[in-house]
Amino acid sequence: MKLLVLVLNDDKHLHGVMEAYVEAGVTGATILDSEGMGRFLAYQVPLFADFKDFMQGNKPSNKTILSVVRDERVLERLKDLVGRVIGGFSTPGAGVMFTVPVDWFAGPERDEGDD
Repeated sequence: MKLLVLVLNDDKHLHGVMEAYVEAGVTGATILDSEGMGRFLAYQVPLFADFKDFMQGNKPSNKTILSVVRDERVLERLKDLVGRVIGGFSTPGAGVMFTVPVDWFAGPERDEGDD
């Protein structure tokens, strides 16, 4: 069982990403508004105000999507589907996706499937 974290830097892809989650068999996720460290420092800490020049064109906020996934096959399928939606993870500014092991979980049991 893994906690899947996706930090989506361009929320115009959110709809397509959610479709990818459903297509891959992920049955639940939490979507949070988030902000990157660089943007925070540039706009909230006067000492780093010169960073604003480097922030041109960056989005003011991100979406962080959290989901607990039990099936490795679902994760692999989702990684490919989301990568297609956002134009690949190697694209600068697209976002990051990673997993963290989950040792314990309490909550509603959900089935994951391959369609």
